[in-house]
Amino acid sequence: MKLRKFGQRNGHQVPRLSIGAMRFPKDVDCAVALLRDAIDKGLRYIDTSRGYGESEWILGLALKHGYRDKVILSTKWSPWITKIAESDNSSSDCVRRRIEESMKRLDVDYLDYYQVWNIQSRECYDKAIAKGGMVDGILKAKEEGLIGHIGFTTHDSVENLLIYIKEADWCEILLTTYNMLNTTYAPVIEAAHAKGIGTVIMNPVAGGKLAEQSPVLMELANKVGAVSVADLAIRYVLSNPNIDTMLNGLNKTEDTTHSIASVERGAFLPAQIEIINRYLEKIKGQVSAFCTNCKYCIPCPVGIDIPGVMSCIQDARYWGWEESARTRYGNIKGDKADACVQCGKCEKICTQNLKIINEMAHAVEMFKEI
Repeated sequence: MKLRKFGQRNGHQVPRLSIGAMRFPKDVDCAVALLRDAIDKGLRYIDTSRGYGESEWILGLALKHGYRDKVILSTKWSPWITKIAESDNSSSDCVRRRIEESMKRLDVDYLDYYQVWNIQSRECYDKAIAKGGMVDGILKAKEEGLIGHIGFTTHDSVENLLIYIKEADWCEILLTTYNMLNTTYAPVIEAAHAKGIGTVIMNPVAGGKLAEQSPVLMELANKVGAVSVADLAIRYVLSNPNIDTMLNGLNKTEDTTHSIASVERGAFLPAQIEIINRYLEKIKGQVSAFCTNCKYCIPCPVGIDIPGVMSCIQDARYWGWEESARTRYGNIKGDKADACVQCGKCEKICTQNLKIINEMAHAVEMFKEI
């Protein structure tokens, strides 16, 4: 795959597709084979975390026999997401222990990147950048040659992030969410790119939702020449010029093969992006007129999780995600729609004036095989 600059602050180049190491198959040999296959096919940047179960350990196995030299390796940690020891905090000394621990688990003597994991509020950011805090600890490790570069991951507000990006001269890469269904962080990605910060995207297929069969979204894919909904999703992310690379999860060989094929098909033209956005806005408009999950309708007198049922109906009806909607409906705890006694209490207080009794009957019919 073609490479592009990973921002302007680190000197690396990356393909538009990278490896997200959050989840692997349970079989370790299978996971190692998948990782090496992806690396052999040109994926270079790998994102993992001390908090991703055995991910670092499995990567350590996969990167033996010369594979370490072929990749750009990044891991991350923060005490507000995962405490390894009860005494963990955001100090320089603590992050140093976690860096060394990750290096042992990965069985490497050098990390290309270490990130502050999930800055999700101003409080987290202030802790990270405080004197003697995480950033100081990571920068010291950088000076000593343990790591090469530093960055952070985030789910914070756009407003906060635009401030951080102006201030964070230490930051070389940024990882955040962006996909066809959620473009909230587009201004953040644009600002980071303008500052020379490398941009990495998680959830390009919306945590797997955009890999699910959907006749509704397949209609959109056909309109713009995409071969599948997943192809549509990946090429949509690819079409944002401010994004350097996106993380691709590995569960089977086809995941890598198909994702690479999507990247090679290339970005959409501006006219195609306009078609996609217009189509999605129409669906979102329909969804917004449906259940808003305000939860005024609960508690239901007979214990039905009305918002939960309505969410399943919404995904199946408007987005075409029938399989996952069916699974979620089956996993609803307690009574389901068939317990409805048509008392009408919920309809009297529904903020959207929905015919909930009819929707419960519809759910019974739609998910009757469960």
